[in-house]
Amino acid sequence: MARTPNNADRDAKGRGRRAPGRLGRAAVAAFHRHVPRNFGVDLEPPPPRRPLRALLTVANLRAFGRALLVTRLDRSGARIRTLSLGVAVAYGVIAVKLVVLGVSHDPPQTLKGAADQAVSGARPDLVDRNGEILATDVKTMSVFAEPNRIIDKDEAVELITAVLPDVDARELRERLGSRKGFVWVKRQITPKEQAEIFHLGLPGVGFLPENKRVYPNGPIGAHVIGYVDKDNVGIAGMEKYLDQQSLTDPHVPGFVVDPESLKPVRLSLDIRATHALRDELVDGLAHWKAKAAAGVVMDVNTGEVIALESLPDYDPNTPVDAQDPTKINRINVGVYEMGSTFKALSIAMALDSGKVNLGSRIDARDSLRYGRFTIHDFHATHRVLTVPEVFTHSSNIGTARMALMVGVTGHQAFLRKMGQLDRLRTELPESAEPLVPKHWSELNTMTIAFGQGLNVAPLQALMAVSALANGGRMMAPTFLPRTQEEADKIGRRVVSEQTSESMRYLMRSNATHGSAGFANIPGYYVGGKTGTADKIIHGHYSQDKVFTTFMAVTPADKPKYLYLAIYDDPVAAPGDYGFHTAAWNAGRTAGALIRRIQPLEGLPPEKDPPTNPFPIIARLGYGADADRVGKE
Repeated sequence: MARTPNNADRDAKGRGRRAPGRLGRAAVAAFHRHVPRNFGVDLEPPPPRRPLRALLTVANLRAFGRALLVTRLDRSGARIRTLSLGVAVAYGVIAVKLVVLGVSHDPPQTLKGAADQAVSGARPDLVDRNGEILATDVKTMSVFAEPNRIIDKDEAVELITAVLPDVDARELRERLGSRKGFVWVKRQITPKEQAEIFHLGLPGVGFLPENKRVYPNGPIGAHVIGYVDKDNVGIAGMEKYLDQQSLTDPHVPGFVVDPESLKPVRLSLDIRATHALRDELVDGLAHWKAKAAAGVVMDVNTGEVIALESLPDYDPNTPVDAQDPTKINRINVGVYEMGSTFKALSIAMALDSGKVNLGSRIDARDSLRYGRFTIHDFHATHRVLTVPEVFTHSSNIGTARMALMVGVTGHQAFLRKMGQLDRLRTELPESAEPLVPKHWSELNTMTIAFGQGLNVAPLQALMAVSALANGGRMMAPTFLPRTQEEADKIGRRVVSEQTSESMRYLMRSNATHGSAGFANIPGYYVGGKTGTADKIIHGHYSQDKVFTTFMAVTPADKPKYLYLAIYDDPVAAPGDYGFHTAAWNAGRTAGALIRRIQPLEGLPPEKDPPTNPFPIIARLGYGADADRVGKE
């Protein structure tokens, strides 16, 4: 279909001129909008319409270009202003979001602040009574990450776990994906690991120095020393005690104390004696195939604990199994029926009450009946016994009869005075409550008298026997140094000096003529008492499973140290003739301990026995030398 010519076409054809062509109507219209028709010349009347070609002069085109440029610049400026406003709003939203995240997840703090909060504080050295280091801090490096600075988290996880294979990749990825500004990757790395991580060149991954606790003696003394966690916070033992007493760095953020500026804390332990104690218990545990073993050495005059061990134990450098129930401190946390060692308390009670004396005679000819219960003697003599014989023959019947002489009320009062009915408190945070009968009858008094029916911690039983040996003064055991002057101030009298000397006399006679013979090491004038308690299995006393105990005091005339050795469920070893009672295992261990530890503590064996070891007993006419008691 033919196009109908417009007016412009007709005008061009009529005049013989070419149409505007490329400029078109739009360009012409724009031209006339921006370029005044008079080009700044005010003529009246206006000139007639000029042809387009005449308008396309250089000057007109320049004016047109300027006008067009101004228009576009105006429009571009508006766009820029709009874009700038949008960017500002976006950044504002991001800033507000960051503030919200900071408030809702982490307190606003710098990386240094976060690091100061995270880095472990310093602790003072723990040293033994001779200044030997038991626990100390060393500097180590820990690797951390700033999640918001890590560009490729998957790559970072892959590279880091290749160097640190014990770091769980999934957990690390979760930490790196968190909104926190600071997370730990691994604490306390080795120098080799630090170098390898450093050479990875990962942005947002760095290192911080920390204090790491080191125990140079490993498991030796672990139950006393205790251990710390990754943050150098005390978890058990004397390490926890330090925190409770505020003896460690308070660790104010931004102020990390140099451990060298903290004064060492001295303990009462002698690491040499502790090493010897552990050696003997390890050997005994294997020899008698016991489930557990433990021992203590204590200064009877000050209450200082010189050595304490409980097996199985753990290494505080790697305490991953420290919470294993089989590795508790049996001396302080476990509670047990102490067997015949409790007879020392019962006889001391009877002597101190005045109801009996060393010359009294006790009927042990027949079993002792109480209702449907019958009390027998393991080493039955079927005769009347003197008080020393009741002790050396370990007569259940004789001890029960003496306890009945004192009575239930008197018995309870004496045991409470001796610290056997309440929880023992020492510096160690760990302790146990004794298991005391709810309804205390005469039968309870009879059985408790020979060590059945009352469960106590071995350390509190040792505390009571210590008072019987040291002249009659009771003081709580301590794991810190205590002078004799300090001990004299806090010690309280619980039995008379005569009762105390009588008990040392009986313990010495038991070493020479009774069940404590295996501990009677020549030159040390040892006194002792065995204890074998049948274990309760499924609510009944077992016939073949026992808990054995031996307490030894040396020297018996002027006591310095009290030894305790215990075994849980020992088995008769070859050469023991089938016996698994305390004399055959705990007694032998105590003897070995005396032989090894006494010289370490400045008490070598004496060539000659003391000339007048028990002067009070001699004045009373019972014989000056307990070595002859069995012959009198």
